[in-house]
Amino acid sequence: MRSPQCSSGRMSAMPPEGSEPAPSTGLDAHLRSLESLYDSAPINRLFESRLALPAAGRSAIDFVVAPDAFHAAGAAHGTLYFKMLDDAAFYAANALVSDRFLLTTAFNLHFTKPLKAGPGRAEGRWISGRRRVFVAEARIVDSSGEECARGTGTFLRSHIALSSLAGYRPS
Repeated sequence: MRSPQCSSGRMSAMPPEGSEPAPSTGLDAHLRSLESLYDSAPINRLFESRLALPAAGRSAIDFVVAPDAFHAAGAAHGTLYFKMLDDAAFYAANALVSDRFLLTTAFNLHFTKPLKAGPGRAEGRWISGRRRVFVAEARIVDSSGEECARGTGTFLRSHIALSSLAGYRPS
């Protein structure tokens, strides 16, 4: 599956014909490159989703819950909750690091409501850490805006250079 046209809150206007687009800041280029990295991950072919990074330390993933992700009782399997929460928290934290890929070292997850078929959103927010270890949290809300799950992750700066990853394309 590929990413839908989700309402991520980020609009991109076309520049007037014949004009040059405004140059990207270093931070903006990094955030767009992380969005590209997310899109390039093979696992995202299994989950219809779209990442938006509005600012360093913040993320939003709009996704679609399809019945093929259900457990036997007819709601989203925990795999989907974990994937979206981990990704939202991870990208919120990695948005603060422009040279290295972060690794998840721990993640705590709390389920609060079954997630049914339809659109959902995972929202991530950096909490603390700026050198080696980062802490970020995320929550999932359903199409009615009700929280379905919440999680907190710990992320460690790795030896993997972002620039070495094919999906990370700074402009």
